[in-house]
Amino acid sequence: MTTTFPDISLSTERLVLRPFHEDDVPALAEMMNDELVAAWRDGPEPFTEDTARTWITEIAPGERTAGHGLHLAVAEFLTQRLVGLVRLTRTDWQVRATELSYVVAPWARGEGYAAEAALALAQWLFHEQKFERIELRTAADNTAAQQVAQKIGCISEGVLRNACIARTRTDEGWVDIRTDYIVWSLLPEDLEGVSEELADTGGFTSYPHWN
Repeated sequence: MTTTFPDISLSTERLVLRPFHEDDVPALAEMMNDELVAAWRDGPEPFTEDTARTWITEIAPGERTAGHGLHLAVAEFLTQRLVGLVRLTRTDWQVRATELSYVVAPWARGEGYAAEAALALAQWLFHEQKFERIELRTAADNTAAQQVAQKIGCISEGVLRNACIARTRTDEGWVDIRTDYIVWSLLPEDLEGVSEELADTGGFTSYPHWN
């Protein structure tokens, strides 16, 4: 049984999902230090270029080869500019399940890239990798991320109370706060009609503040 993800790239009408490379270091650090991203993400604060380089050259490839997950850069197809990332973690190869999360650069918000990238990765997981379940966890106050989950067909399964550590900025700097996680699932049958529905509405709905 295969227990690692292949080193792959995926394309959509507007995006390329590909492995990170060192040229992405400045853009990744800038994106991860955006205030809306920093409020919800895990990891060090600030997210320096040295942190970004370690993440790209060591952590991301190590997670893939160990079978834990997959980290992909999301770039514009025409310009190759980094617009965000998608990440798979907590992968269970026996159950064929994994957890999906996403981040987008502040300049790229409002273009619907969230749903487009997440849907492309979900389709690949179900069709090519034969996965049976994708899970998402969104902080209770992160309504934009929840809207993206709904848009790609996820079903809300419940709440993990007090399970999420988010951040809020104060006069003294960033402070950790506890909040709930909303748990979402996506199964292969949930994708039926999602792409067609998006096409019928003229494309991917924009969520300006998602991260």
